[in-house]
Parts: sequence; C-alpha cells; structure tokens
Amino acid sequence: MAAPKRKVSSQRDAASKRVSSGSRPVEQEVDRTGCHFVEGAIVRIKMENFLTYDSCEIFPGANLNMIVGANGTGKSSIVCAICLGLAGKTSFIGRGDKVGLYVKRGSNRGSIELELCRRSKNLIISREISVANNQSTWQINGEHATQKMVEEHTAALNIQVGNLCQFLPQEKVGEFAKMSKIELLEATEKSVGPPEMYKFHSDLKNYREKEKELENTCKEKSVALEKMKQRNERSEQDVQRYYERQRHLDKIKMLERKRPWVEYEAARQEHEEVKHLREQLKQELKALKESVAPVTRRIQVVERQCREQEAKVKEKGSEIKKISQECKQKQDLLERKDKEVEEVQQNLRMKNDEEIDRQKRISNTKKMIDDLQNELNATGNYDHVQPEIDQISTALRKVQEEKGAIDTEKAELRREKENLEKEKKKVMANIKRLEDMMNFKEAKLRDRFKDTYNAVLWLRENRDKFRGHIYEPIMLELNMKDSRNAKYVENHISLNDLRAFVCVNMEDMDIFLREVRDTQRLKVNAVCAPSISAAGKRPTRPIQELQNYGFVSYLRELIDAPEPVMSFLCEQYRVYDVPIGTAKTKSMIEKVIKETQLRQIYTGDERYSVKKSAYSNKTVSSNTALRNAQFLLVQVDVEERRRLDDQAKGITAKLNAVESRIAEISETYRHLERKDNELRTKKKELLEMKSKRRQLEQKISTKNDSLKQMEMDTNNLQEEEQKANAKMKAINTQKGKLVSELTQLIKTCMTLNMEKVFFVLDNTLLIYQKNQVETEFKESNAEQKIKEQQYRSLDDKKHRLLNTCKERMKAAREICDLDPNQKDIPPELMTAFQSLPNSLDEIDACLNEEKSRASCFTGLNFSVVDEYKRRKQEIENLTEELNRKKSELDNYKHNISQVKERWLNPLKLLVEQINEKFSEYFRSMQCAGEVDLPIDNEEEYDKYGIRIRVKFRSSTQLHELTQHHQSGGERSVSTMLYLMALQELNRCPFRVVDEINQGMDPTNERRVFEMVVRAACKENTSQYFFITPKLLQNLTYVDNMTVLCVYNGPHMLPPGKWNLNAFLRRRRRVQIHN
Repeated sequence: MAAPKRKVSSQRDAASKRVSSGSRPVEQEVDRTGCHFVEGAIVRIKMENFLTYDSCEIFPGANLNMIVGANGTGKSSIVCAICLGLAGKTSFIGRGDKVGLYVKRGSNRGSIELELCRRSKNLIISREISVANNQSTWQINGEHATQKMVEEHTAALNIQVGNLCQFLPQEKVGEFAKMSKIELLEATEKSVGPPEMYKFHSDLKNYREKEKELENTCKEKSVALEKMKQRNERSEQDVQRYYERQRHLDKIKMLERKRPWVEYEAARQEHEEVKHLREQLKQELKALKESVAPVTRRIQVVERQCREQEAKVKEKGSEIKKISQECKQKQDLLERKDKEVEEVQQNLRMKNDEEIDRQKRISNTKKMIDDLQNELNATGNYDHVQPEIDQISTALRKVQEEKGAIDTEKAELRREKENLEKEKKKVMANIKRLEDMMNFKEAKLRDRFKDTYNAVLWLRENRDKFRGHIYEPIMLELNMKDSRNAKYVENHISLNDLRAFVCVNMEDMDIFLREVRDTQRLKVNAVCAPSISAAGKRPTRPIQELQNYGFVSYLRELIDAPEPVMSFLCEQYRVYDVPIGTAKTKSMIEKVIKETQLRQIYTGDERYSVKKSAYSNKTVSSNTALRNAQFLLVQVDVEERRRLDDQAKGITAKLNAVESRIAEISETYRHLERKDNELRTKKKELLEMKSKRRQLEQKISTKNDSLKQMEMDTNNLQEEEQKANAKMKAINTQKGKLVSELTQLIKTCMTLNMEKVFFVLDNTLLIYQKNQVETEFKESNAEQKIKEQQYRSLDDKKHRLLNTCKERMKAAREICDLDPNQKDIPPELMTAFQSLPNSLDEIDACLNEEKSRASCFTGLNFSVVDEYKRRKQEIENLTEELNRKKSELDNYKHNISQVKERWLNPLKLLVEQINEKFSEYFRSMQCAGEVDLPIDNEEEYDKYGIRIRVKFRSSTQLHELTQHHQSGGERSVSTMLYLMALQELNRCPFRVVDEINQGMDPTNERRVFEMVVRAACKENTSQYFFITPKLLQNLTYVDNMTVLCVYNGPHMLPPGKWNLNAFLRRRRRVQIHN
C-alpha cells in the first residue's frame, strides 16, 4: 500500500527564511503577522515516519491556529506529536498504549521535533521512537537528554499536556464533562491560577488532614487521661492495703530467716551426742576382736585335716569307678553272646517255616493247573470270526479317512476364522481410534459449551421428531485434512457459528430451537443451510494464479464437511475464495494487497483484511495475529472411516459363513465318531473270543514251569540243625570264661568300697569337730557383727547429722544473704531475732498467725503498686504530650488561617473572573451560564470544586454540566466556552482543542468560532490550536490567525518540492490573465 504524502498549506515566506531559533532571543521570534510568541509557545513542529506522515514540518502562528482537513488526513496526528514530543503519556491521548504504535506502519523508527519559544534561546526537543523495543531517545538542543529532563523543562514553561483545560485531544473531549467539580478546580488552578495557588490548595488539604489527626489525637488523649486519673483514684486504697500486707510479710520473712538457725542449733547438739556414743562402741569392738583370734587358728587346723581325708576318699572313689567300668564291659559282652545264641535259634526256626510254605505252594499250583486244563477242554474253536473282524477293520479305515478329511477342513476353517478375527480386531481398533478422536472433540465441546453438548445428546435420541436431517455443531462435523491448518478455520469462522447446529429447513430449526432454548433453557445456536447449495461455488481465480505470491490453497480445500454444512460456510464465510499463504506471502504483503485485490488473506501467523477508504478510494489493510486453535486440532479421515465400516461389515459376513460351515462339519464329525465307537466295540468282542483259548494254554504252561522250579528248591533241615547246635556250644564256652572274670572284678570292687567307708567315717568325725569350733566362732562373730552394725549406724548418723548441720547452716546463711565464709550472725539480725521466739514450735505458731493475717489481704500483689506508679507516670507523660499536641494543633490552625487567606481570596477572585467571561459568552449566544465555587464547609479543602451551570433554553433552569443531563452538542459548547473563559487568564503558553465542534449545530458552531477568534487573536494571549474536520461558510477571519490545511491524496508532492511562493505567483498570473 503506497504511503500517502502529507503537506501543510501554511508554509510561508517568513517561515521558509527562519533559521534555527536556538540562538535568537524571544523578542525577535515573531510570526508572519508580526505577533510575538509567548514563552513556551510552539514555534515549529517536525515529524518523520509518525502516524500518517512520511515527513512534515509545520510553522504555527503565535495566536490562533486553525488546523483543517478531512477525517483521516492526519490532523490528530499533529496533536499526538505535540503531546508525545513534550514527554506526555500515551494515556493523555487516549489511543494506543505503546509509543511504538505511533510510528508509521512499515517503518522501524519515527521522530518528533518541537521548537519552543524561550527568553534566552529557543528550546528544541527531539524524540526518536523505536518500534523494536518500544523505547525512545531524547535530545534537548541537540544534546542527549532523558525524559525526566524534558519533563523538568516543560514544567518550567508551565506546559501541562495532561491538563484537559490546556490540552484536550479528540478522544478526551467527552471526558471534560465527566470531570468532577474537584478535578475541574485542580485543573483550573494548574492552568490559569498563580503558580503558588495549586501548591497552597495542596498544602491546605495536607494541613487539614494533619489538623484532623491532631484534633482526634487530642480528643483521644484527653479521654485516656481522664480515664487513667479515675483508675488511679480507685487504686489508691488497694495500694495502702498492699503496704499493710507487706508489713506482715516482712515479719514472716524474718521468722523464716530465724527458723533455719534454730534448726541448725538442734542438729548440732544431736551430732555431738551421737559422736560420743560412737567412740564408746569403737573401744568395745577392739576388745571383742582380740578374744576371737585363738578360735580362728583352731578352725584352720581342722579344715586342713578334713581336706586330707577328702583327698583319700576321692582316690578310692576313682579306683572303684575304674573297676565298675570293667564290670560293665564284661556284662555287655555276656549280653551280646546271649543275642548270638538267640539269632542261631531264630535262623533255624525260619528254615523250618520256609519248608512248610514251599510244600503248601506246590499243592496250590497243582490244583490251579488242573482247573485251567478243565476250562481249556471246555472251550470251543473260533476260527470263523476272522472274516467278520476283517470286514469291521475295513469299515473303520473308511471312517478314519472321512474323519481325517473333516479335521483337515475344520482346521483350515479355524485358521480362516482366526485370520478374519485378527483382521476384524485391527479394523475395530482403527475405528475406535477414529471414534476416540471424535470423543476428544466432544469432550472439548462439553468442557467449553455444556449447553451445546447437552443439546447434541438430546438430538441424537430424538432425530425422529424432524422431517429433515439436523447436523451437529459445525466444530464436530468439520474435519481438518491437516490439523496444522486448524488455526485458519477457527480464526475465520466465529465461535458462535462453530458451535451452531446446521438445519436443512427452517421448520426443523424452529422446532429444535423451541425445544432446547424454551423448554430446556439451553444457550444454543442454530443456522439454516441455503436452499440452493453454495458448496460448489468456484473461486474468483484459480489457486495456480496466486502461487507466485506464496499461496498454497483456498480455505475450503483444507476441510471436509457434509454438503449442507459446506454450503453454509461457502455462503456465509466465502471459504471457497479465501486463500492461505506462507511466509513468502507475508514478506511481499504490500504487493499482494495491491495486485490481487483480495479481501481476506491468511499468512503463516496473521490475517489481513483489505478495504477501500471512503475518502480517497485508497486501499486500507489491517492485520491481526492468529489465535491458536482449540477445537479442530483432531484430524479425522472421513473416507478412511467409511472404508473401515465397509471392511468391518464384510469381515463380519465372512465370519458368519465360516462359523456356519464349522457347525455343519462338526455335526458330521460327531456322527462318524458314534459309528467309529460302535465298530471298535464289536471288533473288540470278536478279538476277545478268538484269543481266550490261546490265553488258557499259555497260563497252563506258565504254571507247570513254576511247579518244577518249586520242587527243585528243597532244604536239608537235619544238616541245618547240626550246624546251629555247634555254633551255640562255642558261644556258651565263651560265656563261661566271661562269668569267671566278672566274679573276680566284683570281689576287688567290694574290697575298695570297704576301704572308702573307713576313710569317710574318719572325715565325718573331723567335720563334727570343725562344726563345733565354727559354732563357737559364729557366736563370737555374731556379737562382733552386731557391734559393727551399731558402730556403722552411729557413724552414718554422725555423717548425716554433720551434713544436716552444714545444710542448715548454708540455708540459714542463704536466707539471711550472708557470706559463706561468715560464721557469726550480723548484729542487726541478732537484734531482730531477739524479739522473736527461740523454739521451733513457737516460731511455727507465730508464722501461722502472721500468714493468716497476710492471707486476709487477697487479690493484692506488687503489680497493683507497680501499675499505680506506672499509671501515675503515664498521666504525667500524657499530660505533657497532650499539651505538646495542643500547641502543635494551634500552630497548624494558625498556618491554615494564613495559607487559606492567601489561597481562597485569589481563588474566589479567579472564579469570579472566569464566571464573568463565561456568563458573557453565554449571554452573547442568548443562553445563560454560570461558574461558581460552592462551599458547604470552608474547612473541608478537599471538597472544594468548580461548578459549571448552563441553560440553553429560556424555559428551563440552570443545570449543572454533567455527562448525562446535557446533549453532546451542549456539552461541547459549554466546554469550549469554559476554555475560552480561561484563555485571557491562562498562564499556559498554548492550548490545544481537537474537534470539539463535532456535536454543535451550525448556529452554535458559528457563534463559538467567532468567540474563539476574538479571544485567541488578542495581543499577549497564549497560542491556540483549534482542530476541526470542517468549517462553515462565511466565517469571520482575522489577520492574526493562521489556517493550516492538511491534504491527503496519491498525487501529493514530496516535501522537498513543496514551494508555497511558486503557487502564489502562479495564482497571481492566472488572475491577471483572467
């Protein structure tokens, strides 16, 4: 899109000759009419790549500047340049919130330069804006600066671009009427009041807040002081009772101090008595120990003799034990010889039993052979059954062959069934995968649009109520061929339509909406597909013609949908004619817009909408970033789903046929099984008949062989008996020898036992003697132990009493706060103790009496006295603080009185002057207006405000100007006249008003214009910028005003070729020729 060029028609000879004003005093800074600029007025404005301007430099006049141009040509861009160039915030303008948005589209940087009139030298402020990081760089008179420095310079020149009374941009015109009375007062003070007026007002508000705080503080402290005094008066009696109780406690304390000394003296006397008794017992123990010594020596001699006898007894015992072991061995050998005799006898008995058993078995075998021979003789000949057996065998082979064929076919059918089931399982898994994708889409719908999801469930159960088909929400019916393209569809189709049901006729849609909206109270959308299908519409040009611009497809080719749904989308959203581009498209977007004439374009991540300007017929485009897709990310292949359904039906039919055939051959197989069993049973019976005779002959032969073997296995019992007798004789000879040896050992053992008995008797006599001596020793020893026990007891008691004395001495010193090394009681304590009882019983009785008296003073402790003293000190401190706060309050009241007099009187005078001008302007329009300073409470300085009341009809009363009571035109007139009333009083160097005449009728607009011209074109008044898109005919113009016409069009000259003098000369030549 070609960038339009802007020019301002008021470039004039004087301006073209102007050099940099940075080195020229203000007296020489005049406009083409010879009027002087006031300090802070704008001498020059230069913009590059700013909003609608490529490059433009403006030289406004010193008085009224009319900026005229059609809407969209760039008038408000000049206002934005003034605000941003003087360090104003974007919020003051009311447009974009980021400064980078004010740079001309397609440019990376933009700049603003303003030249302000100043006494010493003009101030040139430059601001360069970067789009990339949304930052700005500043310069003041060509030197690097910060935004803070710029704000300080503008404040020094009393420039307030944030004050609606000075700077009123187009987007803020309506906010002037919304200003409260308080806000209007503050804006007026800043704009036209003396420099100190707003400061005085702020100080008064702060002083008043502090005064309120001090008044509340004084009041609170006075109440608190009175309460503390009353509480101290009530506490004074408790303090006296506390001191009375304390006297009793002091006596109790002194009694408790004396009591340990009395206890110590009693313990000391007892210790001396015990010590004397212990010494007496010690002498007795010594004499007793000397008498016991001879008995001890006699015991030792007897014990030695006992040990010698015990050694001899032990020696004889060892010998007896050894002989006893040898006897035991001989006895064991005799027992083993007895067992050998028993074993020989047992073997002989077993041989006899075996012979008897052999004879019985021979008899039984002969009997069995006779029985089998008789049975064989009775059995006939079965040779005739063989042909019948052969016939049955042939039939069995035939049945087996038929069963084998059936098994082969059945196995093949089962393999085929398994293959079909595997194939069906695979197909069903694919179908389930597609269904899961649909369920995912339905879950998205349920989570985001619960009512729509409930309507889908109801529709699926009630489709029989409708004549035609109702399609589910478009987001469910749509299927993306590639889920990566879902973002284009979701950004192109509104969310309301994505969740809308699609009906094929209006009657069904009415029934459906009545049910879900009226009956079920669901928030549901529905649309009706066009009666004539639009699904087949062709694009305005084939996609091949657009491929050079990076386009790859139209939006319709990215989706699959039922024909009515596609028809609706083609009709409503022209999806058949919206191309999808790539990064290549974005890189050449201006060429694409200019050459293709497309209305909507999608690139990789943006959407472009293209329109034509109603003023200049130029192409205007806007672009927005694409939102990420949410609902169409799931890609379902409809053709694949249809193919899978058909495949599943075919597999099911084949499975049914296979299962039917398997059932048929299974029945045939069961019939052959029954026939096979019958033939086998019959063959078995015939074989058994044929083999019976052969079996009997074989059994007889086996039994004869067994009989012969048993007859050969005979035993010689006589010979066995002779062998057994010889063995038993040899064993008995060995037993006689062992008995002789055992007898000799027993005799030896008896001799040793007799010797041992004699030794034991001697030892017993010695033990008896030892016991007698020990008894005598124990009696003496018992008496000694008793004495020792008594001695230890007295010694322990002595030590305990000594420790008790030390503890009581220590306790007595501690309770009296004495030095541990100090032995005597101090004289003062002795004096105090003399008036107290001397026995423990008397001291305890006196303690109980004093404690009883002290307990009568209940609920008292030192905290009562402490609180009384503390509160008394607080009363003194609070009294002192209250006096200080009252003094501080008096100082604040004095300051408020002084500041109020310096603020309120000039403010009233200022409001009267504004009211005089305001009323005069309204009277000139045959209307009425008034500006006053309503005061309910003169002390509430934060409630002061300026009230504007107006009346546009004679039949009505004056009404306060608000955003609700007056019309838009009336508010515009009132705002304009108030600003004009401030014009002659204004301290600000310039004022900007943007398109305030938009809502005025022609009569009021003409009157207001004349007032503006008169007020703004007076000498020594501030500079005025009046921006308007239109002007009435035959208005009043004066020489002091400057008209700046902003043009916009494709044939504007470049900035360097614009020459106003050449245009004027050409115009004069045309007038001369005419």
